[in-house]
Amino acid sequence: MIRVVLPTHLRTLARVKGEVQLQLDGQATQRAVLDALEAKYPMLRGTIRDHGTERRRPFVRFFACGEDLSHESPDTPLPEMIAQGAEPFFVIGAIAGG
Repeated sequence: MIRVVLPTHLRTLARVKGEVQLQLDGQATQRAVLDALEAKYPMLRGTIRDHGTERRRPFVRFFACGEDLSHESPDTPLPEMIAQGAEPFFVIGAIAGG
């Protein structure tokens, strides 16, 4: 079981409170987590990744075990603590401005 923490606006869109739990078939990767998340909550399609390219949206970041995984390959295995459900996978809405 993978634990995912979404930012408030995506939790509101998905109509969930707190963490989301996902069951993955196969290896835990960013792509597998996002595929499962979008399958369970179709209203999130296009909010985290682009519809066509499936690339991460510019102001979305991924964190796991205190590390920024935003620029890792989507097929890189996630840390074991994430795969075991001991630590959550964070989807963070980045803030920019000046």
